[in-house]
Amino acid sequence: MINNIEEICKRAKACADYMAALSTYNKNKMISIIADSLTLYESKILSANKKDIDNCKDKPKQFIDRLMLNKERLASIKDSILQLVSLPDPIGQVIDEWVTEKTKLKIKKVRTPLGVLGLIYEARPNVTVDAICLALKTGNAIVLRGSKDAILTNTALVDSIKSELARNGYNENAIQLVEDISHESAECFMRQREYIDVLLPRGSKEFIKNVVRKATIPVIETGAGNCHAYVEKSADLQKAINIIVNGKVSRPSVCNALESILIDESIADSFVVPILNELVKYGVTIKGCPKIKNYFPEAQPIAESDLYAEYGSLTVSVKIVNGVDEAIKHINKYGTHHSDVIITEDEAAAERFLTGVDSAAVYVNASTRFTDGYEFGFGAEMGISTQKLHARGPMGLGELTSYKYLIFGCGQIRK
Repeated sequence: MINNIEEICKRAKACADYMAALSTYNKNKMISIIADSLTLYESKILSANKKDIDNCKDKPKQFIDRLMLNKERLASIKDSILQLVSLPDPIGQVIDEWVTEKTKLKIKKVRTPLGVLGLIYEARPNVTVDAICLALKTGNAIVLRGSKDAILTNTALVDSIKSELARNGYNENAIQLVEDISHESAECFMRQREYIDVLLPRGSKEFIKNVVRKATIPVIETGAGNCHAYVEKSADLQKAINIIVNGKVSRPSVCNALESILIDESIADSFVVPILNELVKYGVTIKGCPKIKNYFPEAQPIAESDLYAEYGSLTVSVKIVNGVDEAIKHINKYGTHHSDVIITEDEAAAERFLTGVDSAAVYVNASTRFTDGYEFGFGAEMGISTQKLHARGPMGLGELTSYKYLIFGCGQIRK
């Protein structure tokens, strides 16, 4: 099937002009049809998902959680993508315009589609629908290459979506799925630079590194989340407990979950035991520095590797630090530049943290679990970019566009 990958990418490329020319009405109509397809084909999709889950019984709980779909999650996906319909169409939007002083040329900088998006990702079938709808809204074609663990679910989703689009008169070839789940097919897909304009990997830190290393297509890095909470000495301690428990426990398998807690030494006597006791109630495993173990002997000893870890489970590293500057230095060294929060009642400390932490999303007194395109009001998201070029943070509609310059003259020539 590897020989088919080039043909799949060619088909998507052939639809790029079709997608770029679609009106806002038609793009929104396509998204509405996709939302309806999740209801029309619900039984087919959930049956395929159950088979995928049955084939992954030996996987960790957090993996199964990422893979699983049910009626509630399908309804949530539907709500998320329908939010895109109400958002402005970015294509054709004038970013800036001016008239040059010397030549009197009128120049407009306008948003354009990227062309063909390539998405290579691990077992997150909700991403399949989000990515398709974001691509369509931004006038892009898309090629999806999911993991073997979700292949039946992804196939059911894509077949259902394409069937309904075709039935309503739209060119379904703008959406392509690579069904070959071999490692060779993944590497072949990452080399389709002639047909794919940008590649977006979603998965573990190692998975993303592997894609960046092997791809010949330009890559936007997304996803890895070693997110920190720093409890500053002026913090409201009950507020801190609520934020940390939500960040760690509400859904530990996702990239915006808390993995590391930093506690100011000034409040260690009053805060370490209460917060760790509260986390243990929820089954959280504590890995602590030597100072933490003095307060909480049950904590497992922390290794250097734990400070870098994205656990994706009910495990957290905890360290005592001396002030906001040490917290910032720690986060910038061990974090993944995803999402980090300071819990404080001191405006100066908050401002220092906001300025000093080099992450895509930096919070004051709120859970890192809000780093999400839907929560930010972007509709669905393509991922959380942790790099600095082109896109950073939740990748909504604007981040899936490029731009070009339109120049209007009246016969000017350059001398």
